[in-house]
Amino acid sequence: MLLNLFNKTKRNIFLLALFLLVSPFMHADWFALNMTRGSTDISNEVFELHMLIFWICVAIGVVVFSVMFYSMWAHTKEKNPVPAKFHENHKLEIAWTIIPFLILIAMAVPASKTLVKIYDDEAGDINIQVTGYQWKWQYRYLEDDVSFFSNLSTDLDEIYNLVPKGENYLQEVDEMVVIPAGKKVRFLITANDVIHSWWLPAFAIKQDAIPGFVNTAWTIVDEPGIYRGKCTELCGKNHGFMPIVVKVVEQDEYDDWVFTKKQEAIKLAELTTKEWTTAELIERGESIYEVNCVACHQTSGQGITGIFPALAGSDIVMNNKDRNIEILMEGVQGAAMNSFSYLSEVELAAVITYTRQSWGNAEKGDGEIVIPKDIVDYKEPKI
Repeated sequence: MLLNLFNKTKRNIFLLALFLLVSPFMHADWFALNMTRGSTDISNEVFELHMLIFWICVAIGVVVFSVMFYSMWAHTKEKNPVPAKFHENHKLEIAWTIIPFLILIAMAVPASKTLVKIYDDEAGDINIQVTGYQWKWQYRYLEDDVSFFSNLSTDLDEIYNLVPKGENYLQEVDEMVVIPAGKKVRFLITANDVIHSWWLPAFAIKQDAIPGFVNTAWTIVDEPGIYRGKCTELCGKNHGFMPIVVKVVEQDEYDDWVFTKKQEAIKLAELTTKEWTTAELIERGESIYEVNCVACHQTSGQGITGIFPALAGSDIVMNNKDRNIEILMEGVQGAAMNSFSYLSEVELAAVITYTRQSWGNAEKGDGEIVIPKDIVDYKEPKI
């Protein structure tokens, strides 16, 4: 009776497992879980390679587990009361050595061909230097002398759950990378401070950004559109706040964008000779502070106790203009304060003036402002 009950239970478990395997509910999220196809030829080749290796692994699993379960069923003590007596089978040992070797070769050949294409290091039609910072990306177009920083633009109220989160939460930037469709674009990827990783899944690109090293990647995108990625190397407390957004456009639109960026650079250079008022510098400096400084020093300038020093009431900020400039230009060795020398002369002067004039610092200190000419003078070679 107990044996019949056991056999019935086994049959029910088998029928339940079979139902789950063929059930549409079991397969409802299959495509969401699987690796997605990209938007380039190389990314689709990577996807096909992934699926080939996946099905080879599935076939190996089916064969191995089938043999194992058959052996467990067919060679029980009940069916074979007298155990067989043997020790070795040289033919079987040779077979299970050669067959896996041949399988690995069959997997290695297409994988190697794809890797050779991925690591093609030839110059592209457009070459872009990508530099990771804590916590933003800098892009420099080597042929067109265009350079800019790309910062997270998601509203702080969304991050702190004060308002509903948008569709592209933590995937929005103030400056998108723009590239033309149908052209080969090579990325030269490095970092200024710690290790980052530039990951754009639609292009099948994931390269570490390492200080002192340059890793390369390339893409050709035929379909205009917006493609998103992120940093995938734990690089500090704002690691999750440095997204990547690439906009692919037609050649004419790309040419117009490059022209506009060059004109902006010319206007910015002209601003260094402008006579700035305190109010103008404070207004510009506040926006720069919110993008680059607020995460560490806070909106109130109070910093984070034991980690990031307060700027409000700081003797250096209030009374030592030269040291202010030096800290932003050189950083502080052994501390979390990095160099901000990549900012323009106008931006540096504005943000320093903002900190010297805010939170009551102007009333307690010397009240001096910093103008772009001060930054230009600091950069001049010392004789």
